Amino acid sequence: MDNVYQDLLEKLNVKYGDSIIVGVSGGPDSMALLHILIRLKKALDLQIVVAHVNHNTGRKGQLEEQKFVESYCKKNSLIFETMTIEEYGDDNFHNEARTIRYSYFNNLVKKYHAKYVFTAHHADDLIETILMRIVRGSTLKGYSGFSKTVKMNGYYIIRPLINITKDEIYKYLGKHKIKYMVDQSNLKDIYTRNRFRKYIVPEFKKEDKLVHEKFYKFNQTLLEYNDYIDKIVAKKYKKIVPDNVLNIEEYLKEEPLIQNKIIYLMLEKMYQDDLMLLTDKHCELIYNLINSKKANGKIHLPNNIQAIKSYNNLELSKLNVKDNIYEIQIEQYLNLPNGKNIEVITDSKTDGNDVCRLSLNEVKQPLYVRNRHDGDKMTVKGMLGRKKVSDIFIDCKIPSKDRDLWPIVCDADDNIIWLPGLKKSKFCKEKTEKYDIILKYY
Repeated sequence: MDNVYQDLLEKLNVKYGDSIIVGVSGGPDSMALLHILIRLKKALDLQIVVAHVNHNTGRKGQLEEQKFVESYCKKNSLIFETMTIEEYGDDNFHNEARTIRYSYFNNLVKKYHAKYVFTAHHADDLIETILMRIVRGSTLKGYSGFSKTVKMNGYYIIRPLINITKDEIYKYLGKHKIKYMVDQSNLKDIYTRNRFRKYIVPEFKKEDKLVHEKFYKFNQTLLEYNDYIDKIVAKKYKKIVPDNVLNIEEYLKEEPLIQNKIIYLMLEKMYQDDLMLLTDKHCELIYNLINSKKANGKIHLPNNIQAIKSYNNLELSKLNVKDNIYEIQIEQYLNLPNGKNIEVITDSKTDGNDVCRLSLNEVKQPLYVRNRHDGDKMTVKGMLGRKKVSDIFIDCKIPSKDRDLWPIVCDADDNIIWLPGLKKSKFCKEKTEKYDIILKYY
């Protein structure tokens, strides 16, 4: 940890009196980082702005964490800034919380004219992120985990603990008698990262106590290769993707590696620091759309982004959710405008409203997903007659803001066969009945 301080002191290009922003939750990682930066403050007379976010998820202790950080700042003459997330607009909590946090940091950078934003991501976080993305699928840059330094618009995000393990952080806290708060939700197995943290990463550490150094080298190697390929692709990109529109004819002249990188680069430009939302399935969907014999087509990607093919052109654009109009054919996997997914699966032990089993003898293919239409009705499984979809939304207490984008699964004759997560129709089969296809909503 002392190496972190020395590294910042010698290599960080800050001047006396400069302002820096540091994200502090009150947990062990951020409190250790804050302690190091306070030491730096004394050496360089820096202005430290502590940014705390109350995620307002209903978890016990969040207000206490906020008061703890605020009290610590007062004792150490630090500027304390906080914000509370009042409302989440979609179903992807972790993604939206992250987006809000970084937007908040960006506002503080402007307010205090800061050069740097510091976050407490450490070596164990890097291992977890790399493993999760390998399992989930990602881009070359995504597989690297995250960077130590990220250049933003007018400032840098710095993660100085990227080489420091969690054990080293705890030793530092003990040595300097630094108090911190514990987030009990980090112990729950319902979160993917927690399962990697509790069960998988420890096994790697048993094999090699210095495995974090190997992962950091892996991180650096991938970033170096990615940067090299980016230089090659950048020269081709302007010709193949003029004005952010991909020329399919020019694209198909390139080798598969360059083709894939062109797609990745388009996605990176659109998603920027939100690449974690993408998997190799999304890239494959775009690749298949480009190579499809159909002159026109469209697929939906996370964060309301859509890829639109029109003859020799392909473009990524933000879905205008005000229009709330979409229609997507169901193939193997698709991402929906509301941030959820529908996937064709081979088996499921559950039989809730998030799973739909169908007999292809009773529904007309192709199946597709669309937004609601005025007057939509469906025959709810177990009920006589048809019921208005609007009434089902009311009965299920679906907020008005979510109804226009809620997916409705239909067959080729526009029969509503499933309201994912809410209701099944007469077409949906039980596990004991005969069916040909299983759809899962998540």
